[in-house]
Formats: sequence, structure tokens, C-alpha cells
Amino acid sequence: MMTGLRTPHVFTVPGEHDSVDDAGQKYLSAFGAGTRGDGWYSFDIAGVHLIALVNTLNLKKLGHLGVEQLDFIAKDVAPLPNDTPIIVFSHIPLFAMYPDWGWGADDATQALSHLRRFSSVTCLNGHVHQVFSKIEGSVTFYSGTTTAYPLPHPGDGPAPKPVTLPAGKLHDALGIREVGYIRGQKALALKESTLQ
Repeated sequence: MMTGLRTPHVFTVPGEHDSVDDAGQKYLSAFGAGTRGDGWYSFDIAGVHLIALVNTLNLKKLGHLGVEQLDFIAKDVAPLPNDTPIIVFSHIPLFAMYPDWGWGADDATQALSHLRRFSSVTCLNGHVHQVFSKIEGSVTFYSGTTTAYPLPHPGDGPAPKPVTLPAGKLHDALGIREVGYIRGQKALALKESTLQ
């Protein structure tokens, strides 16, 4: 499905459906080249430092990064100046969006403790199948919409079960997010597009 994308870069992180059955081995065989541990990695593009994390393995109720990945984050960002823009990709949110539904990571606070000194940190996630944003100091969290099926808003109902929509309305609830960065500006440029 991704071969038709016309973009110079494609960066992935696994969702729980990519890792639940085989501890992420099929995902790693397809996308794991050059990664560390269970598939995490970092790189720089145009002065921006990007970190891709895996928090979909070892799921109990919440996402989990683990000690090895937390150490990776600490060492990875240690030499960077405080004004380096940081973008973090993870599947499960790195804040407690709605822990009762597993919408958060149990050790996210530890991960963020290594990032709060930076003047601009953007955390991008999926998992919750809806557009959501939150700001905590210099850290901004964005949840992107889904290309699959919509889920209810946090707390709407007893569980995050797929939402049934009226006929013809599904494409209005599904979409793609484009993220752009302009040097010298703190905020990312976000463009939301529905699949309609």
C-alpha cells in the first residue's frame, strides 16, 4: 500500500496490531533496518531531531517503553542543544489521554523528563483514531485521525469500540494528516484531509 506514496521519506512505528501476535517480528523484518532494540530509532532532518519509539510491546493495560528504550532516549538527546526542535513518533499517546481505555503509556513521564528542557517538542501518535491535541509547557501532543475506523471520544461509552456511522459518512471520519516544519517557527504546520 505504501509503494504509491510520492515522498522522499517514510518513517514508521508499529501499532499494537503490528506487534501483538509475534512480538513485532514481522514488523521488524519489513521496517526494522537500521533500528535498535524492538525497532526504535532517531535521526536528524534540516535541524530537527526525530525520535521514533515503540510502546506497543509488553502491553498490559497501557503502552510501555521499558528501561532500555528510556536509556536510549536519555543518551540520544543528551548532546543536543536546548533549542533543537524535537519530534517524537509513538503509536500510543505519551500522555494519559484516557488510561481506562489504555490510551497512555505507563512510563511516558520518564520519557518526557528527558525532553522537557527543549524549547519545542512535538509528540505525534495514532492509536486513538481521532484528532486531538494538548499542550504541556514546551511539549505539544497531537493524535492523528485514522485511515481505518473511528473510535469514540474518551469516556463516551464503556470501551473504545468502533463507532457506527450513518451510511455515506465514514469517509468524513477518516483522514490523513500532513505535518510541515518551517525553520525558526516553534509550531508545526498541520493539514488535515478527510478521505472523502
